[in-house]
Amino acid sequence: MVLPEAQLFPNTLLPLYIFEERYRAMLSHCLERNRMFCIAMMKSGVSEAVDDNEFFHVAGLGLIRACVGNPDGTSQLMLQGLARVKLTNFIQHEPYRVAQVQELKSTVCNQVEADALSTKLLEICRDLKETSNDLQGLLNKQLAQSPSPEIISDFVAQAFVSDPFHRQEILEELSVNDRLRMLIQCLK
Repeated sequence: MVLPEAQLFPNTLLPLYIFEERYRAMLSHCLERNRMFCIAMMKSGVSEAVDDNEFFHVAGLGLIRACVGNPDGTSQLMLQGLARVKLTNFIQHEPYRVAQVQELKSTVCNQVEADALSTKLLEICRDLKETSNDLQGLLNKQLAQSPSPEIISDFVAQAFVSDPFHRQEILEELSVNDRLRMLIQCLK
């Protein structure tokens, strides 16, 4: 699914409202099979991605955790991020795109540094004046489940970075250490 200004990071949730016919068909297909699809973001200045070069090919793979169909044929769903992927070979374009995907694994070049950077990032998040209690509660819940620098970086990027093109840069960065540095710089 190609959307404007949207990303799906691993270990995060993305609510979606499905109303376009092609995406209704895609959702039906996914629900009948593996309950997974990707979210890719359109490039700047594109209102509808007609060509494969009009959207980013690094995307988020998600699992449909919940789906509620409405009487008018639309659906509301919750997509859980599973992995960063690169869309490679497009094997279908109509009525919706189908591509082969390659998982992109994150790397931690220095665990001690990654731990220190994630601690610094969390301090910044806790100090943000505009942070709502709900968002802070979600952050604390996420940390209780897994204090991994990789998961922290993805959660913070999805929840705290408002610029979609900056989020895309973070999604594409495979080095957790560099991703944490980018987030610290962005949120300062």
